[in-house]
Amino acid sequence: MKTKNTEAISKPRSSGRESAQTGRIMERTHVRCYSFERGSPVNAWQKTKAAAIALLLTSASFLIMDARAQNSNETSSVIAPGATLQTLAQEFKFTEGPTCDKAGNVFFTDQPNDRIMKWSVDGRLSTFLQPSGRANGMFFDAQGNLIACADEKNELWSIQPDGRHTVLAKEFEGQPFNGPNDVWIHPSGAMYFTDPFYKRPWWSHSSPPQPSQQVYRLTPDRKTVTRLTDDLVQPNGIIGTPDGKRLFVADIKAGKTYRYDIQGDGSLTNKQLHCELGSDGMTLDTEGNLYLTGKGVIVFDRNGKQIERIEVPESWTANVSFGGKDHRTLFITASKGLYAIELKYAGANAAK
Repeated sequence: MKTKNTEAISKPRSSGRESAQTGRIMERTHVRCYSFERGSPVNAWQKTKAAAIALLLTSASFLIMDARAQNSNETSSVIAPGATLQTLAQEFKFTEGPTCDKAGNVFFTDQPNDRIMKWSVDGRLSTFLQPSGRANGMFFDAQGNLIACADEKNELWSIQPDGRHTVLAKEFEGQPFNGPNDVWIHPSGAMYFTDPFYKRPWWSHSSPPQPSQQVYRLTPDRKTVTRLTDDLVQPNGIIGTPDGKRLFVADIKAGKTYRYDIQGDGSLTNKQLHCELGSDGMTLDTEGNLYLTGKGVIVFDRNGKQIERIEVPESWTANVSFGGKDHRTLFITASKGLYAIELKYAGANAAK
């Protein structure tokens, strides 16, 4: 290359200044060709090309990572594709205690108005029972009776389909309960319920009747009440797995939710911290995800890692329950409203 370029430039012949210019051109060309042969311009060009390729590959990698991350987020979300929060009704003072019957109809309470409401699978709202004993948390049993934490007199009720009720429990060791708040029914028929103390305007007493606020169990024959815990601050939400092996309890004042193993005799062992968040009400889906309430609905996976937050346009979200014909709609009781959103997974418990 050097010879060819030198010859081509050196063909014109003239004297004096032209020869000098030609010589300088030849010299510059020679240096340029020499450097090209030695590799410096080639290396620079190759480096530039390599850098450009690397930049393209890096950009492509980020695009792939972003796509994968987006796909991962969509995959990990519990919300059904395209689903959004729906406002079903807003005519209440404070909603609580949702649970669903075998058909998928959802029953919930409007406690200040002392009534239990029903949202049917065909989207109709009606009053099931009023007065309702100031019902709070509720759960349907296997026989179709509505088990309710009746706050008016701090009792646990069983309400028949026709509205008549039976008091199942009202005291422990000769003293009234503080105020049964939420309840879950074990496959055996045993009932697990929380008993915190929240001063109500319809009570005549102002201090808790029990020495502490704990979790209780009513035996399947509904004859014996046992206090199961002694170290909680203010338990509120409660839910168990449908196989009856594990119980989740939200200690709302402590800001923690615990999980326990349920033994054959109904006692609780192996207390473990599930997540650093308390809750008002709770439910589980078939994937083992736990749904807590408070500022919206906060979802934790089976390992206690937060995977979702469902925003609700109310100051407080009290409770949640699956319902609907396919049991994949999450019904949310939040302050003055009833809301719902379609999810990917069904509720783990038939009544919650």
